[in-house]
Amino acid sequence: MAFEEFKQDLIGAEADMRSYMENSDEYLKLKVFKVVMHYVTGISQVLLIGIGLVFALLFLSFAASLALSEALDSYVVGFIIIGSFYALVGILLYIFRERLNAPILKKFSKYYFD
Repeated sequence: MAFEEFKQDLIGAEADMRSYMENSDEYLKLKVFKVVMHYVTGISQVLLIGIGLVFALLFLSFAASLALSEALDSYVVGFIIIGSFYALVGILLYIFRERLNAPILKKFSKYYFD
């Protein structure tokens, strides 16, 4: 009798372990889906907003270049000044790229390890 009861307990434990393993697998799949979808939607939003901002910056740059060109009576000088400004911004971003990586890594690691 005790042996049959022990055997039933082992069978029940095995069924519980199988259920746990299946549920853990499903939970892991859902967690990975959540993280991947968070990144995909975030990247999509950044791309859409970025494209809009690039177009706005492009038109504002042309407007600033033309305004400087009229003020300086030379189209070339106006466009060179605006181009030099963007080159300077690019150089500064390159110099401080390591400082820019840290906040980005912290933000994304929070989402991944959450």
